[in-house]
Amino acid sequence: MVSIKRFSRNDWWLVLSLVIMILLFISSGETYKQQTSVPFLERWLANEPFKQQLMGISFTYVDQKVSIASSGYFKFVEFFIRKGAHFGSYFLIGLGGYMGYKERIKQTGLTMVVVWLAATGYAALDEFHQSLTGGRTPLFQDVLLDASGALTAIILAWLVTTFWRHRGKKAA
Repeated sequence: MVSIKRFSRNDWWLVLSLVIMILLFISSGETYKQQTSVPFLERWLANEPFKQQLMGISFTYVDQKVSIASSGYFKFVEFFIRKGAHFGSYFLIGLGGYMGYKERIKQTGLTMVVVWLAATGYAALDEFHQSLTGGRTPLFQDVLLDASGALTAIILAWLVTTFWRHRGKKAA
């Protein structure tokens, strides 16, 4: 058995990715009704803050109109929470994957591509898992959103680590 003390910082980054992946797997196995946040939003945002400002926002996502007029205030807010969760979850998977593998795979570009492809592949499998769950709609657009979250994190992590590495060399 591996001792926790022997875990390196890189290992903990990979644990972060793994935990997020497990949570996503559990979540994608739940129906929309089981995980909707509308009742919570109705309680906590009962006075519908910023409704006037949000009324002007209207767009199409997967052939469906997204606006307060078409879906109501709470489902509109929930849409952004759900899509933010997609982007944010895969941002963390991409971040954890890049930081966890950058020392193991010595070629930076290869690390970036491998981690991004792995995150994107997991996003596709997650949408497939949703297709097996009643009341859920798997969307290719969500895979693109997830892949964008992972790619954003990978690029930001690369920029930050490159900056710190060059900054450290200047100080030496």
